[in-house]
Parts: sequence; structure tokens; C-alpha cells
Amino acid sequence: MCGNEALAEAAIIAGVDAYFGYPITPQNEISAYMSRRMPEEGRVFVQSESELAAINMVFGASATGKRAMTTSSSPGISLMQEGISYLAGAELPSVIVNVMRGGPGLGNIAPSQGDYFQATRGGGHGDYRTIVFGPSTVQELVDCMSLAFDLADQYRMSVVVLADGILGQMMEPIVFNKKPRRSLPPKDWALTGAKERPQNIVRSLWLPEGSLEKHNYKLQAKYEQIQKDEVLCEQYEVDDAEIVVIAYGVAARIVRSAVNKARKEGIKAGWIRPITLWPFPSEQIAKAADELRILLVVEMSLGQMIEDVKLAVAGKVPVVFYGRPGGGVPTVDQTLQRIKQFTIPTKRQEE
Repeated sequence: MCGNEALAEAAIIAGVDAYFGYPITPQNEISAYMSRRMPEEGRVFVQSESELAAINMVFGASATGKRAMTTSSSPGISLMQEGISYLAGAELPSVIVNVMRGGPGLGNIAPSQGDYFQATRGGGHGDYRTIVFGPSTVQELVDCMSLAFDLADQYRMSVVVLADGILGQMMEPIVFNKKPRRSLPPKDWALTGAKERPQNIVRSLWLPEGSLEKHNYKLQAKYEQIQKDEVLCEQYEVDDAEIVVIAYGVAARIVRSAVNKARKEGIKAGWIRPITLWPFPSEQIAKAADELRILLVVEMSLGQMIEDVKLAVAGKVPVVFYGRPGGGVPTVDQTLQRIKQFTIPTKRQEE
């Protein structure tokens, strides 16, 4: 299946109750697929009049305790930022998929990774975070959907799945695994009618003096717990590496091929792939930096994740960059050339 349709079916398997979305390329296959499958399952599908409407419909459905999601692409996600901040303030779970395209502005419909800052820094107003996944294969895109819904429910917050136009459109063989859900807390906060229980209130407005500050400390404690417990990353050929390349999503697939080529040429290259972009695998990268000479960050942007890498290594080793913006996709050979540029030739290379 193509990535867009695969993630839609994975969301259905994960138990999504309601989908709200507005068409935008390159994620339109998700809405089209959901428009057929959700009614077949007796669930809610609404093509909203705008992205603003979609995210507020997610707010409403989530407030009743239902699993709700929306999908869009970069400019559409920008329009949703106020609603995402409201979801964070009200501690409502949701899943938001961004199939990234080139920007800024309307940009183009080519794949990009220019929305990393938006996703990992919150994007809207106020002190809040979202859990962010950066899958690199269609199978991983499928697998992360059930986890996204579980984490959203467990921590009562929004989870962002950050894909791109390549991953959304490409077709790969996949297996749908209906994994058991995490042990999740009851949704005793939901607005389900209060005839037989005390009234629940879902809100993001805190007017009494000091109440919002207290609420922010509560949110921060939750975010700190997530940073301890929910980090995911993959490492490859790192143990003896002199240079490690860091990339996520589709760019990481390119990097892996470049690292394999470099190894064949006698270059001790390795690779670290963050799977959760927030929480970021800072400890894993910092540990790797203890044994390295240099880190190379590769992104389909002009450099956003590199800031998190620099924070992680805290000046232990140089951090260099290669990226292409606005829909430009690095090639394997271009990436290999950058690896060679920053490595000392070995005897085998000199021969």
C-alpha cells in the first residue's frame, strides 16, 4: 500500500472513532480512504470546511473521550496551531499527521522536512509540547499509529506523526499487526453526561491568579516524565565509527545507503536515527559523541534538527551539516561525498 492509505487503515485498526480533515496535497489519499472506510466501520468521517474547523472538531470529539485524529500537510498544519495549543491546555488526546511539503508559504508539493521546528517546539502559543514521531518506512508509519493513539490517551496530549511527501506516496509491502493496547488510564475526565457523577469541565482558560502557572507546572512534570520514558531511536555501525551521520524519516534511508557505501571504501561511518523527534534521543547521541571525531546531520531542510544535536553533544565534537530545502532531496552519492569531506583518509582509501 502507499503510505497515506496504509496509515489510514492503521488508524482504523488502532480504534480511531472520528476523523476530520480538509484536502491538501500530498496527503489527499488519507482523506479519500477515510471517507470510504470510516462509514464502513460505523465511525465518523467529516470533510471539514477548513483546517481550522478540522482541529476544533478534533477538540470536540476528544472532549467526549473518543479517539480523534486529523491529517494535513505543512500549510494546513500551520492553520491548526491555535487549536493544537488549546488541546494542550485542555489536556485532550489527539493524533495529528503532517505529510510535509516544501515551504515556506504555499511552497510546492515536493517532500520536505522543513516543519521540524513547528512540530517539536509546539508550534502554537504557550509552554507546551507534542510527542513527535519521524517514521522512515511505510511499515514504521503503520506501526507508530497504534502507539501514537496509546501515548495520546496515556498522557492526555497531542501526538504528531511527521511524514513527508515521499513516505505518503511511496508503496511498500506492509503487515498490519493488531498490537495489544497499553494499560491506559480511564477517561474519567471526559464529557459523557453527568447524571450519575460529578460534573466534568474541559477547559484551557485559567483566570484566577496563579492558576495557570500551577497548570503549566503540572504539564511540565508530564513532559519531563515523557522525556525519561518514551525516547526511541535506532543506531547502526556506531560502535567503531569515527563519523556518525544523524538523520530521520526518508533522509535516514538515504543516509543508511551512504554509510554502507562509505564502509565499503574503508571509512568508519555510522548512523543514528531518531524515531521520536520529541522526546529527542539526546542521551544516546551524547554518549556516541564521547567516542567520535565528528557528527554530520543530514536533513531535507536548511538545518533544524541540527540544533537539537548540538544541544545534545554540548560542544564535545564538531557538528557539521548537509541539507537541501524546498523539496530538494539529498542523493546517496551527495551524502557520501559529505561523509568523505569530513573524514581522514585511511590506508585503504589512499590505495
